[in-house]
Amino acid sequence: MSRTNGEKHDALAVDIRRQLGNETTKRFLRTLPAFRTETDIPDRLKKLLDRLDGIETNMVAGVRRR
Repeated sequence: MSRTNGEKHDALAVDIRRQLGNETTKRFLRTLPAFRTETDIPDRLKKLLDRLDGIETNMVAGVRRR
């Protein structure tokens, strides 16, 4: 991949992340059945999901855990 293509790829990835984080997009996705959050999930699953959110946040921030 040439430098120009790599830069385009990086810019596209940033644009997609920005659009997915947009409140309008989030609101729309919440209306779709596959993206609705369940309110009655077991505590163990909630803890695992919270852990996953934390790891994803660290990955986005560039922090790596060993």
